[in-house]
This record gives sequence, structure tokens and C-alpha cells, in this order.
Amino acid sequence: MPQITLKIDADTYRGTREGVPNLVQQLLRHDANATFLFSLGPDHTGWALKQVFRPGFFSKVSRTSVVEHYGIKTLMYGTLLPAPDIGKTCAKYMRAVRDAGFECGIHTWDHRVWQDHVRTRDAAWTRETMQRSYARFHDIFGHAPLTHGAAGWQMNDHAFAQLDEFGIAYSSDGRAVLNEDGSLQDFAAGPHRLAAGGKTLSCVQLPTTLPTLDELLGRTIHGVVMDASNVAAMLLRLTEQRRDHVFTLHAELEGQKLAPIFEQLLLGWRAQGYDLISMGEYYQTVKDDVLPILPIAWGELPGRSGDMILQAA
Repeated sequence: MPQITLKIDADTYRGTREGVPNLVQQLLRHDANATFLFSLGPDHTGWALKQVFRPGFFSKVSRTSVVEHYGIKTLMYGTLLPAPDIGKTCAKYMRAVRDAGFECGIHTWDHRVWQDHVRTRDAAWTRETMQRSYARFHDIFGHAPLTHGAAGWQMNDHAFAQLDEFGIAYSSDGRAVLNEDGSLQDFAAGPHRLAAGGKTLSCVQLPTTLPTLDELLGRTIHGVVMDASNVAAMLLRLTEQRRDHVFTLHAELEGQKLAPIFEQLLLGWRAQGYDLISMGEYYQTVKDDVLPILPIAWGELPGRSGDMILQAA
């Protein structure tokens, strides 16, 4: 049976408190598994306002209704309002995810800081930041993290090496390259290992292979504007030719306003014959395979502004 790995990023305080519990209940109703990746430090979402100078920012804001999905209060954290410490204030919500039977892992310490700065930071900064996440995760769950998924698909060579030092066997830090309509440029894209710093890293990368909802909504694809009435059908067309996929969703989106769309996807993927699994379950199916070893690569994807980690050709 082909598999779709559901990878859930919880970026914000609001997403962790509201979106995450909603997604847990939705997944349980469908007997679907998933991996939840948590931001564990302060929520500085308000600092994203600096992105107004980044190419493509305004088009994304207009397409995805950032204020509607994230809320005015969240967009003021770190500016007009103090940044709440997600790990300190939301630990019970995170442990409830584990207690419901779902895999939990690290997304980042401070989503905004990591996404905006990690690409150019040195080994010391990277190690210190990742160690904060590691320690906070251990404090909350009582054990070391098993997996990781980079905020904004942003990493550097030191960060990838640090995953090996932590003993993290599998992670989802990058993306497969997509065409304008969201289809894969390379249908064979998927699990691989990375070469960095002159050596092959042990950690298996499980890249996201499907576009996210916020990358599709509001765009015109094949002459049709993607909206809440048709975006699920668009994604389901991408999975008609069955193969294993990784789909990234966000607690702030699918866990709240976009929950009805995610409901359509869950029903559609079941109808297409997919098993809906966690990153850990996916890793178990590929860990003994001879996987390609690829260099770290960067590039852009349709519907998202800025460079991110992409699977090299």
C-alpha cells in the first residue's frame, strides 16, 4: 500500500494551543497517523513583518489571508506584544499529542529567528540554538527527540551535522523540486542522505514531496484559480499516480480555518488507497534501502517566496 506521511509543523503559540488539539481529534477520527513538530522557544511571529521587503511577500499575503489564519495578536508577538514562550506555556498540549499516540519531534527553537538567519550563521550559533531545542524537548517529554523538521525548510551544513551528533536517524528538512502545477519534476524524488563537510551524514532525509495548501491557494493553475472549493481536488490529482509522499501541513492553517480542506484530503487519500503514517513509520520502510547520497542544494518553489533546501537532482 502506498503511504502519505503527514508532517505537522506547529510554528506559533496559537497554533500549538488551538490548531494542534484540533488536528489530533481530526486524525483520531480518521485513524490516521502523523508526526507533530514543535517550535519550543519564543513566538516572535511579529518579526515576520520585516519580510515586506522580500520579493513575493505581498502576493503570498494576499493569497493566503495571513491575518485571518494567524490572527492579529500573533502578528504582534515580539513587536507590540511580548513573545510568549511556547515550550513553557504549552507543554501540556505537546504531551497530550504524545499521550494520544502521535510521534513528536523538533521543529525549531525560535521559528522566526531560525528561518531568517540560519543559512548564514556559524557552527557555534547553530549548535547553541539547536541545543536549546534539544534540551527543551527533553524537559517536556522526558526523552531525547527522535526526529526533526526545519522551520521554513532552512538549514546550514552545521545544522545537518548536528542532527547526526544528536543521534537523530531521520528528519524532513527539505523539499522535492516541483513544477508550476505542484507535480514532481523527478518522480523518483524521496528519501536520501546528504553529503556535507566532506562526509556522508547518517540522518535520512524524508523531503516533502507535495505542495502545501498555502502554496496553492490563490494561484492560477491550468487556468483555474485555486480556492477552498477546488484545492483539495487539485492535490488529489497529484496523488492519483500512487507513490509514497510526504505532505507538510501547519497547525495554524489545517488545524483551524483550513480544517475542512484537510478533511477532504484525508477522505480522498483513503479512497485512493493510501496509508496515512508518521515520519517514524516511513523511516522504518526505507532505512535498509540503498539511498542516494546528494549534496545540499537550494532553490525556490512555486507559490513560496525565497530559497529553501531542495533535493538535488
